[in-house]
Amino acid sequence: MRRCPRTTVRVTSGLLALLLATAVALLVTPTPASAHGSLAMSTPKADATVSEPLTTVQLYFTEQVVPNAHFAVTAPGGTRVDNGWSHGQPRQLDRPVREYFLVDGTFQPREYTTGFPAVVNLAHLPAKGRYTVSYLSVASDGEPVRGTMSFRYTGPATPAPAGWRPPTDQPDPALVAAADQHGHDSEPSAASAAPPAEAPPAAAPAPTSDGGPGAGTFTTVAIAVAAALIGLLVWRRPVLVGRLLGRAERTPPRARGSRKGPKSTPSRSAAPAGRTRSGSATRARPGATDRRRTTAVAAARSGGEAVTARPAATAPSTAQSTPPSTPQSTARSTAQGDESPPVDRSSNTRLALLVGGLVVALLAGFGLGRLGGGEQRAATDAQPGGISVPAAGSAADGHQHPPGTGAHAHSADGGDQVAGAWVSAAGYTMQPVQRSQPPGVRVDYQFRIVDGNRQPATDFAVVHDEPLHLIVVGRDLSGYQHLHPSMSPDGVWTVPLELPRAGDYRLYADFSVTTADGRQLPLVLGVDHHVPGVYTPAQLPAPEPKATAGPYTVSMEGTPTIGLSAPIVLRVAGASGPVQLEPYLGAYGHLVVVREGDLGYVHVHPEPELADGAVTFWLTVPSVGRYRAFFDFQVDGKVHTADYTLDLS
Repeated sequence: MRRCPRTTVRVTSGLLALLLATAVALLVTPTPASAHGSLAMSTPKADATVSEPLTTVQLYFTEQVVPNAHFAVTAPGGTRVDNGWSHGQPRQLDRPVREYFLVDGTFQPREYTTGFPAVVNLAHLPAKGRYTVSYLSVASDGEPVRGTMSFRYTGPATPAPAGWRPPTDQPDPALVAAADQHGHDSEPSAASAAPPAEAPPAAAPAPTSDGGPGAGTFTTVAIAVAAALIGLLVWRRPVLVGRLLGRAERTPPRARGSRKGPKSTPSRSAAPAGRTRSGSATRARPGATDRRRTTAVAAARSGGEAVTARPAATAPSTAQSTPPSTPQSTARSTAQGDESPPVDRSSNTRLALLVGGLVVALLAGFGLGRLGGGEQRAATDAQPGGISVPAAGSAADGHQHPPGTGAHAHSADGGDQVAGAWVSAAGYTMQPVQRSQPPGVRVDYQFRIVDGNRQPATDFAVVHDEPLHLIVVGRDLSGYQHLHPSMSPDGVWTVPLELPRAGDYRLYADFSVTTADGRQLPLVLGVDHHVPGVYTPAQLPAPEPKATAGPYTVSMEGTPTIGLSAPIVLRVAGASGPVQLEPYLGAYGHLVVVREGDLGYVHVHPEPELADGAVTFWLTVPSVGRYRAFFDFQVDGKVHTADYTLDLS
């Protein structure tokens, strides 16, 4: 078999390296975010300061909102001041807005220059401070459109109309279902209303180069090129391919010689044992016996197949069938060299690494191609120059963050904005060592977080000063505790736990684990825990805007809204007036909300700074029902908890 020329090896290596580099470059290209029907601008502008009284707020979207869209305007005191809304006249946007749509595996940009306003009426402006406008709609392709914008008012207070009352209505259930269903299913919900017919179609797509190639297109081209290159490699270097595949070579190890040829030329009288079928002479190993075999290698220009010589006892018959070599043939063999040059092992290694890297890149491209259709829905609504609030669908791991955090998404561990109703999520499982304990006895509660290979996870990110938060709540929504276990090197978490009352409890492990590829994956896993004994469930208290926590009174201001991000303001006061809150676990407070029935869990983080001494949370209530909210705060080094009932049934 002819040896592949060194030039061909270099060319093949270069082509494989180029293809591998292209694959890596395309795969790491960030996917453009999509925000269909998004808020483009507003009057007043987001974060603007307004000194003159307002009667309306106009929100301009890239397409008309649906007729059953929901808008709410919250005043500084937490009460709503909106008084209905209507569609306005379209106008040109101050600056174009580009949105991306995934079409046949490729992100296609569309540019919008016209804004379609929703005019929200304001009943009055009761006080100076920040006013927040929250909105919920559904785009023409079924994407949920939700978010907030805020402005600050510094003018005089205006009176409310005679007989007017702050609205308490919730979004249309069909609208909430449409927005939620699109977040869970691949197809738009049938309940999602399309924009009115007068809404003009989107502008023609811009050149697709802005969107970048789709993962599926890249994978197809890469596989074709890789197949051609690997086929060339198999055809020109079958021996190398055999080594890469682990097959044994036919040529024995002693047949590997040097380019310099033999040091001496056999004479005419040399022993004939060890001749080849082509008649070429070979060297016999000195001292060969009947029990040992010698190796012969063809060296003639025509190239004969190397065979193993028979024992010396059969040499005469072999000599009779094969004519002896001549000085001329021996000279030719010596001049040309007995054997092929040695294989460049470094070149083989490089080729193997390139082929392996290419295979990995192709597999990654195939995976991204499969996921491309779903990743476009991970984008959240972000308003230019305004406050960015994660959509409710982005809180699928049970976390909701303040606007200052910036729009981002967490990996989902369930099909809702709540979490903790599952013991397993995203390949991780919570495994308790014990599932019950006697009432009124302090025990060391232990558990593990194991991965898909049933191995304990030990790499956790510190979030709010702790690697893991353990929340305990009774099934009757009483007995709340916020604990911080410690982990041993073998991945076992331990925390002292005392449960004074008999009954069933839900224990939530709230953490962010570091995955094998270095990502931080936030999760909330929940398990049941039983305390034997006579159990009488506690009745859920009636909703009240104030709660008592130790010597303090905590007031809740705001209107929780289903499917809509709404500000919830909590003010803490003592006997002598407002108190100074201290940071607790990296924030001025923590709000845990648990849903009655399935004990769905939501953990809300506040804005980083206090507003007039109060803590502001942006809460999205996931569904109709009753909830219990637990507000943790710290004063003078001591942590207190205020409890509230939220009734949205």
